[in-house]
Amino acid sequence: MSTEHTILLVEDNPKDVFLVQRAFRKANITTLVQVVSDGDAALQYLNGEAPYSDRATYPLPVFVLLDLKLPRRSGAEVLAWIRQQPQLRRLPVVALTSSREYTDVNRLYDLGANAYIAKPPDFDQLVDILKTLNLHWITYNEKPQLGLM
Repeated sequence: MSTEHTILLVEDNPKDVFLVQRAFRKANITTLVQVVSDGDAALQYLNGEAPYSDRATYPLPVFVLLDLKLPRRSGAEVLAWIRQQPQLRRLPVVALTSSREYTDVNRLYDLGANAYIAKPPDFDQLVDILKTLNLHWITYNEKPQLGLM
């Protein structure tokens, strides 16, 4: 597993976490995927707060895969918080959610989402999506400097 880059998956449904991790393996993507299961944990992780304070174990991600319907703090609230943090505001955030409602799509883009992807019903489509995200955000995209204003 490559630890050069890290993806933060913010997903509360254990079945979806399992599917995404399985799809990463099937796509031969070796990027480290850290998982948190609610909005508050996402903020703790990104802020480097306990239990995520060891940046060697929990490095800042190169992008966030964010579900919308999360306990404690919604995906929209997490995204709004990220965009308000000077050290994180350039962090790419990709919504990966079951909602296809335009109110959710528009709201996430208004808050600064970099992409909005509806979870596909087919596992092979999920594998294709993750391959595409990996190529775009890990392989080809110039990563922003985080923490510099």
